[in-house]
Order: sequence, then C-alpha cells, then structure tokens
Amino acid sequence: MKERSIVGDLINFRGLVYSPTNENGVIFLFGKVMEDLNMYIEEIKPGFPDCIGRRFTGKGWERVAIEFEYKSSHFQQHGHDPNECDIVVCWEHDWPDCPVEVIELSDIIKSLPNKPIERPDKASMIGQITVEEHLKKFPPKVRELFEEFDKRVKGISDEIWHRVTTKPGATYYSPERVFVYLRFQKQGLRLTIFTRGRKLNGVRSFDYKRGGAKWGRIHLRDESELERTLMVVKKSYELIKEAIRANEPTGWFAELEESEEGGEESATPNEMR
Repeated sequence: MKERSIVGDLINFRGLVYSPTNENGVIFLFGKVMEDLNMYIEEIKPGFPDCIGRRFTGKGWERVAIEFEYKSSHFQQHGHDPNECDIVVCWEHDWPDCPVEVIELSDIIKSLPNKPIERPDKASMIGQITVEEHLKKFPPKVRELFEEFDKRVKGISDEIWHRVTTKPGATYYSPERVFVYLRFQKQGLRLTIFTRGRKLNGVRSFDYKRGGAKWGRIHLRDESELERTLMVVKKSYELIKEAIRANEPTGWFAELEESEEGGEESATPNEMR
C-alpha cells in the first residue's frame, strides 16, 4: 500500500510549499530564514542540542546552542536540560513558560520578505543598496537628521545595530529582533516601532484587528523632536527585550494578550512600506 502524503497549510515561502508538520520541516525552514535572524550555523549534530550557531549582537558573533522542535512543548517532553540550550526553534510555540528563548517560525515568516516559487526565467534577485544611495533621493536635512538619530540610537546600547533595507530606510535590531522600522521621507523620518501594545508618548497605535497590535508610528521631522523621539525608541528597545524574555511573539501579526488588548485605543494603520 502506498504511503499517504499529509502536508501542512499552504505557505509558499521561499521554496517551501507547505508549513512544517515535523521537526525536519522546522530545520529546513530555519535554513531559509537564518540570515534574516542574523545567525549562521557552525555545526548540526546528533544528540542534544541539535545545532551550534552564532548570532550577531552588535559587539560581534555570540555562540548559541539551538534545539529544533515542531512545538516548543516538545522540548520539555523530551526531557532536555534548559541550562544546556540557548534557543528553541519551533513552528508552533505552545509553552508560554518555556525557560529558554523561543523563535516561533510561524510568526517570524509573516514579517519577512518572501520569494514565492515561480518560473526560473521570471525570478529576480534583490541587490544590496547602501544608506548613501538611498539618501541621494532626499533633501540634505534628511541625511543630517538620520545621521544624528542613528548615532544617538546606537548610543542607547552597544548591542543595537541597523540593517539597510531595499526600500529607502533601515531596520534597527535589539540585537535579536527588529524593534524599529525606519523609512526616509522628504520631510524627515517615519518610524514604525514596537510598543508591546502599550501607549507611548506621541506614538499612534495601530488597529489590532488589521495587524500591528504591538506596533505604532511616530514621525521625526526636525532636531527639535529628536529628544522626544529618542525617549520613545529607548522605551521600545526596553519593551522588545522584555517581550523576548517572556517568549512573546513580536511580529506584525502578533496578537495582544487579553489584559493588554482590553484597554487599548486603536487607530487604522497605514500600510508598512
């Protein structure tokens, strides 16, 4: 009798047609997003932990021990020692009290750029671009404002670093996760920041019903607004660190916990561009 083929939900993500249904699928998908998570792999091995890698922290590349599981709770079921592991990579995070950092791939891929499966003769490669090339299209005051903002944000912690995006702007990392999406505009800088669902001074919260429940937006148009904006960014950095320690999803479609959601004022978001 032929073996039945059972697959997960359709995701069409970077060559993986269906979502993982086992640990092997998680390992394959992790290989597709590893660079987006600012990590590289030194060793995949039998036994526990499954993998030894390095993650960029702003200071350099930190060694991390990684265990792959289909569900985060399987880590506990398999009797693994949390003291011997730094990160659990899974498809489904179903263990809120997990004592180890969890990377839930089903949440992560929602906020990552995708290259769906297509004919090879229609595929296109996205090239690298520098901040300087982006800023050529904007007034000089935008360059000056960005350079001061960038210097001051990195001064909050030597772990904070930024990556240039294909669209005019950059993303700031905590160092593990993005907590600020910055876009250049002719009138200044537009910041989409992680709020963890909290009200932050001057930040317009997004409507949780349309995604972005844990994100908001603020604009920086001149140096008179710099100090206020930096205070918000510093708070956002603190909130993303707290969320990571609590193993909370932080992506664009991450839902608010009920205790947070009930008192949140909502506003309709613009699309993140």
